[in-house]
Amino acid sequence: MNIAIVILNWNGKQLLEQFLPSIIAYSDPSYSTIYVADNASTDDSMAFIRAQYPEITIIQNSRNGGYAKGYNDALKSVKEEIYALVNSDIEVSANWLIPIRNMYLSHEEIAIIQPKILDFKQKDLFEYAGAAGGFIDKYGYPYCRGRIFDSIEKDEDQYNDTLPIFWASGACFFIKNKVFHELGGFDEDYFAHQEEIDLCWRAQNLGLSIYYNGQSTVYHVGGATLNELNPQKTYLNFRNSLCNLVKNCPKKGLFLLIFTRLILDGIAGVKFMMELKPRHTYAIIRAHFSFYTRLSMMLNKRDYQRQKTDYYGSKSIVWDYFIKGNKKFIFTKENR
Repeated sequence: MNIAIVILNWNGKQLLEQFLPSIIAYSDPSYSTIYVADNASTDDSMAFIRAQYPEITIIQNSRNGGYAKGYNDALKSVKEEIYALVNSDIEVSANWLIPIRNMYLSHEEIAIIQPKILDFKQKDLFEYAGAAGGFIDKYGYPYCRGRIFDSIEKDEDQYNDTLPIFWASGACFFIKNKVFHELGGFDEDYFAHQEEIDLCWRAQNLGLSIYYNGQSTVYHVGGATLNELNPQKTYLNFRNSLCNLVKNCPKKGLFLLIFTRLILDGIAGVKFMMELKPRHTYAIIRAHFSFYTRLSMMLNKRDYQRQKTDYYGSKSIVWDYFIKGNKKFIFTKENR
């Protein structure tokens, strides 16, 4: 079973210089091939690759279509059975591919896998984007084992297990070639952020399995392209998570669900104002208006899907975290 390691790049020469060596050193060439998919960079990152790493295959996209279109375009020409979609700010560890490959070889039903993702800057902590596997609550708010809102756990081997998860982080995302293309790839209308949650949700609606494997570890810088303090990230996250609900939730109760979610977003906007972050409040307002203009389009994308009622790991992660004080991952039937 061959693995294509595909690194999406946009003006990321410094990141490639820093992180390509670990990927090359720790990826067995007998079953893995490294690609750099370039999203129409204007720096000299591709000249750097050609000069320093001629063995790496460059896939040149015609324009910067973000994470979603960037990968959709690049993967049309990649034939390996497994895609490893790896951010350019990821450092991998020794033997990182072996547990993932073995899991695919021994479990035919598994479509998508995420490794353990730790913080590159503080390697004993889980990293914000993915940590030890992703879940969502009833209202579409994502959270992770090892990271709920701003509470980030120290890695003490508590998540060295393997288990089903709801979504895998796009920072280091393994998916079967045939599954990616059967699902139509990422939704390009998202541009960036939460498109991996949508893809995982669609996969599960078709009965496919998504797993976390804690025996494989990578380290993520996070925010190298768009950091968490950027209002544009707030805008994309709030807009796209609303689109996730419309596309993937059961029809019954959908209107009330969306209405409640919009109210919760409004409360989040007030919280940002109280924290003297008015640009983030405005980003939520922009996200809602953009969502309204996309509503009809997103409803039309529901046609071929089989929505599951048991998608959420917590009825309300906001309630669990801020009211009940649960700062660490809890997954019980009582929460649901």
